[in-house]
Amino acid sequence: MLAPLPAEERALLKPHLEHVDLPRGFVFIEAGQVIEHVYFPDQGLASVIAVSPGGRKAEAGMIGREGFTPVAPLAGAQVSLHRVIAQIAGHGWRLPIDVFREVLPSCPQLTARLMRAAHHLAMQVSFTALANASAPVEERLARWLLMCHDRLEGEAMHLTHDFIALMLAVRRPSVTTALHILEGRGWIRAERGVILMRDRAALETFAGDIYGQAEAEYRRLLGAF
Repeated sequence: MLAPLPAEERALLKPHLEHVDLPRGFVFIEAGQVIEHVYFPDQGLASVIAVSPGGRKAEAGMIGREGFTPVAPLAGAQVSLHRVIAQIAGHGWRLPIDVFREVLPSCPQLTARLMRAAHHLAMQVSFTALANASAPVEERLARWLLMCHDRLEGEAMHLTHDFIALMLAVRRPSVTTALHILEGRGWIRAERGVILMRDRAALETFAGDIYGQAEAEYRRLLGAF
């Protein structure tokens, strides 16, 4: 998000940006928490999780090097309604929220990029809702793995069955069965805590029309992931 900015905008941000490690399980923000920082990941993967007052949880979206989190301050909100947690370790940058609000009026390119990224996240969330309502678990898993792969380097994705089950809002045995289906067709290889992408093109075909439109919109607005 930050690398393509013009030099004058990077100069405004640089004194205030803090480089941070984002280990697996790192909590960017809790649901209901006042927002203190905005994060710009360079590597890794974060899940945006909807949390009900009763404690039910489901992933609403994911953010990697293509985005920022939380997005709520862009609309002037002070409190996050989502929990955001690192599901794959990485690193990135964070900006204090008061600085974020102060510099936006002087950074039109940054503001434009953030608004486009927020639009893409909304598109992603809408297709997650569509997938959850209309697609079987194995197709939803195929879409989710493709989305992870978009945001990571290499073919290995360090993911556990339990975490995937939480993200897809299904029981762990359903994830195990779906992984066996995808692996049996030769599209992925599932090892302990790691999933390897073997045939991305076939996985895209299998995911069908629940994958691709939000990703195409990102490329149209911001370029490659």
